[in-house]
Amino acid sequence: MDLSFHVNGEAHRIALDDPSTPLLYILRDELGLNNPHFGCGLAQCGACTVLRNDTAIRSCVYPAAAVQGAHITTLEGLGTPAAPHPVQQAMIEEQAFFCGYCLNGWVMTAVALLKAHPQPTDEQIAASFGDLKCRCGAHMAIMRAVRRAAAPV
Repeated sequence: MDLSFHVNGEAHRIALDDPSTPLLYILRDELGLNNPHFGCGLAQCGACTVLRNDTAIRSCVYPAAAVQGAHITTLEGLGTPAAPHPVQQAMIEEQAFFCGYCLNGWVMTAVALLKAHPQPTDEQIAASFGDLKCRCGAHMAIMRAVRRAAAPV
């Protein structure tokens, strides 16, 4: 199968031997991206989170064939060190992360949440993060960062 899709604004065409190959493997092994990360492999931790057409998905279990024609955004595609995405900037300002391994899940989920709900309630923020794991315990700083990113300019 020929897989055609966009990643971080760039068109890609990949020969896909097995349509059930997880998207994570295509992003890391075929395209050489450093993010997302492999965490649990069971869609339980969020380290593999990317956006598929602005919806947060767990790429470790998402079949690559399901992204035919889709637009995928990874952490690298959000912003740059010189011009970070507003969510990235808010995370920096709140010093939200310690080790950063789970960063993909939290940032990408926050971006998707803010696209759907530009001014989310605390309940919406908590619900969107309900299945993410952070072993460092940075949850409160992450919540503050999402509130900061959602604040009117």
